[in-house]
Amino acid sequence: MSPIQGLSLQTPGGIAPAGDAAAAGGPTFRDYLLKSIDEVNAMQAAADQAVEQLAVGGDVNPAEVLTAVQKADIAFRMMLQVRNKLVQAFEEVQAIRI
Repeated sequence: MSPIQGLSLQTPGGIAPAGDAAAAGGPTFRDYLLKSIDEVNAMQAAADQAVEQLAVGGDVNPAEVLTAVQKADIAFRMMLQVRNKLVQAFEEVQAIRI
């Protein structure tokens, strides 16, 4: 990257700059976001399956079911906050006057 007034812009380790990610074949923000959404979906499915097993009298520990449900809830809330921040950033960019 080029220095700006004596400062050099660097990206955190493992994350390539926007133009370089696609060219270098590295993961993009979109890839990270889609992977995170898939993980949250998997947590939701696992929690649903655990609750179903508990409801039908399956061999599951109620504490594990509660933990799975809470993990899924926290992951979903986090994903919702990320979405809210993305929408907020998009609205701020739209409000910029050229």
